This record gives sequence, C-alpha cells and structure tokens, in this order.
Amino acid sequence: MQEQPLKKVAIVGRPNVGKSSLFNRLARQRDAITSDMSGTTRDIKKRIVTISGNREFEVLDTGGIDYSSELFSKVAEFSLKAANEADIIIYMVNGKTIPDTEDKELFYKLQEMKKPLALVVNKIDNDKEEERYWEFLEFGADATFPMSVSHNRYFNDFYAWLEEHIPAPKEEEELLLEEDEIDPFAQIVEQIHAEYKEDDDKEIRVAIIGRVNTGKSSLLNTLLGEERSVVSNVAGTTIDPIDDKIEYADHEITFIDTAGIRKRSKIVGIEKYALTRTTEMLKKANLVLLVLDSTKQISELDERVAGLIEEHKLACLIVLNKWDIKDNRTYEEVVDDVRDELKFLHYAPLITISAKTGLRVNKILEQIVDIYGRYKRRIPTSELNDALRNAIRRHHVPSHNGAVVNIKFATQYETKPPKIALITNRPEFLHFSYIRYLTNFFRDKFDFEGVPLDIVTRKRGQRFEEDDEF
Repeated sequence: MQEQPLKKVAIVGRPNVGKSSLFNRLARQRDAITSDMSGTTRDIKKRIVTISGNREFEVLDTGGIDYSSELFSKVAEFSLKAANEADIIIYMVNGKTIPDTEDKELFYKLQEMKKPLALVVNKIDNDKEEERYWEFLEFGADATFPMSVSHNRYFNDFYAWLEEHIPAPKEEEELLLEEDEIDPFAQIVEQIHAEYKEDDDKEIRVAIIGRVNTGKSSLLNTLLGEERSVVSNVAGTTIDPIDDKIEYADHEITFIDTAGIRKRSKIVGIEKYALTRTTEMLKKANLVLLVLDSTKQISELDERVAGLIEEHKLACLIVLNKWDIKDNRTYEEVVDDVRDELKFLHYAPLITISAKTGLRVNKILEQIVDIYGRYKRRIPTSELNDALRNAIRRHHVPSHNGAVVNIKFATQYETKPPKIALITNRPEFLHFSYIRYLTNFFRDKFDFEGVPLDIVTRKRGQRFEEDDEF
C-alpha cells in the first residue's frame, strides 16, 4: 500500500508572537530558538510531529513577517512561500495587543490561499486576559483559538481542530471500523429517537392571548371572516375560550380566543375561572399570538401575560394591534419598548396590524404556518454537529476552575419545541452563558425565528426525561 504524504502545517505571523514556542510545544523538544528579540527565526525549521497517538504531520516554523528592512523583507518572502506550499496554515497574533491593520491584511492574504486556516491568539495567560481574545473575532476567521503557549493553556480545542484536517493512517482507520462497527454516539441517537416519536401533523393550535381590551376577539373575527366571538368595548366580555378551525396552506388552524387577563386583584368570580381556563388551554397550544395595544406602553401586566408563553415553551408571534390609531410614538419607539420590556421573547417576530380595518391581518396566517414549520422541525444530527464544531471554533468551551469541559456531540431529541442535547464530559460545569451562546448560534444557523429552543446537557449514555429543560 502506497504511503500517504504527510500534511504540512505552517506557523506564520509577525515577529515575536510565539511561533517558535508553539513549534517547540508541538515538537515536544526545544529545537527552535526562542527570544523576545524580533527576527530571531530567519530560516524555515521543520519537524515531524505526532498528535493523538497516530496522526503525523510536518510542522514548519517560519520567520516573522516584517517589511521594515531588506533582510526582514526577504525573511517574510520565505515565510509566505512556506505558507503557500503548506496544506494547513496557523496564523499567530499577540493577544496582549489589540488587532491592527497589518495583522488583518496578512491574515486576509493567507485566506486567499483557500486552505484550512486557524487564527491563534497567543499570550492569553489567564482567564482575565481572555477578554482580549474577543476583539480578534472581528477577523472573521473560521477557526479562532485563544492560547498561552508558555503556560500550556487552551490547547485542547486547537488539537481537535488539527485532528479534523490531519487524517489517521489508513490502516488504523480500517482497524477501528472492524473493532467498533457501531458509532457509540449513533447508539445514543437511536435510543433517543426511539423514545421520542412525533407525528408529522399539520394541525396547529393557536392561542390568542393578551391583556383585556387589546382586540383579541376583533382579531379572531377578522381572521375568520365572520362574527364568531362577541365583540364589546367593555373589558372582560369574553369569558369562555372559543375554538374555531380554518383551513389554510394545507394546514388546519384551530384558534383559541382566550379570556382577557386582568390584574389578580381585579379577578373576581367567573373571571378567576376564565384565567384558570385560559392557562389550561395554553397547555394544549402550539403557538401563541401575543396581542398588545400599540397605543399603550408595555406594562408589568403585559410582562406577566408574556411570561405564560415562556412558561409553556410555545412558539410566538407578537401582534401589535390598533396600528390605525394615531400615536405620538414612532414605529422604532414602539418596537424598542416591546423588545426592552419583553426580552425573554427576543426570538418572537413582530407584526403591526389593525384588527378593526384589517391592516396586515392576512399576513398573520402566513406567519403562523412558517413559525409552526420551524417549531416542529428536526435538524439532522450531522448538520447539527457541523454547526456545533463551527461554534466551538469561533469561541472555545470555557474551562471550570482549570477543569477541561469538552462537548463531544449534539443531537436534537424532541420537537415542538426543538430540544437539543449536548453530550459532554462535565455537564454541571458547562456555563449557562456558553449554552446561551450556542442557543443563539443554532437559532441563526437553522432559522428558529419565533421558536423557543431548549438545550440540555448530559453525560454519555445518560437518559433523557420528557420534562428535561435547561
């Protein structure tokens, strides 16, 4: 069998960023001379390196790219030539400084070579200094890693990235397949999907919810095209929720006209029953139209009503009604008020309408079908893990008091709402801010607009319960 040529990995960057130190770390010996003096490395040093026990590659240590003198310019020419001949490029920058134009220009020049390219932000020696790493994300690199070569910190994600681009020897790959024919993660996915079966129904249950006298009944009547609910200017006219079904875009949409919700101190007798009935109906809904009065500012009661949506993990469309009534506030001011006060519904799209005149009401049905499609969507495991790897490359998983936290795998184990499990070695140490980062990353990548996204953390082989949520 013909032996595959070794991949070449070039370490490039401006002077005194730690290239030779990284070369020595990878080679596990002090071969290249390191110094704080710029321009110490002037030739190309090479060494065969092995990682993960069986993956070999040739690492190239290049001189600093600097055009301040004729000699340095020649060194820079050789360095760029080495990068051009390499299969993989590591561009190093000094994390103790802010990004500058020259670094960006050199990085973009390397990007034009169309090769796997990692941006390594060196000299991030402690957790506090890690804040500087974020400034280098503006480079837009596909893979960015904070690192402290001298302190041997943050190397795990970097090694994982190298392994993706440096194949194991072919003979050993075949041996692994014979010894372990079933991917252990595939077993987890199979178990999860066996426990959670959902039918591909096209029945959407939509709850219309909001404070009293926001125009919920008028909206329902306009959607249905007929007077099916009693409309009155007297707050609290609707007592019992009324279900009405219509066909739209090959879907059956059931509307629930919920009773108006007023302050608890004002709930008496039959209205108290109506609030309880409304809450029960929300348990059966898939999607909520949160109807707000666009002529009034968001109140604490609006927040409580909206909180029911978060509590029941429902898809949502925010409907700003009474847009036909003139108001002193601009569109931007109204929207900013909603977004500022209802931050937990940041994922919900917003539409301005007039139930009275029919302004844009026809757009609501289209939005309902689109949002429901995302609500019941399942992301293929391979696509989800591709996105996970990209997310980790952009921002590594933070350690916990020195303990390394690795996310090994991700799978979506339920829909309506979408629930994603992260298989990790230390579920209890995966910081909530990083889970929030992944949630936003997945939401943007897979278009989960209008849909709550649940992410849970589990150890390998740990079962999932139906009420799991983060």
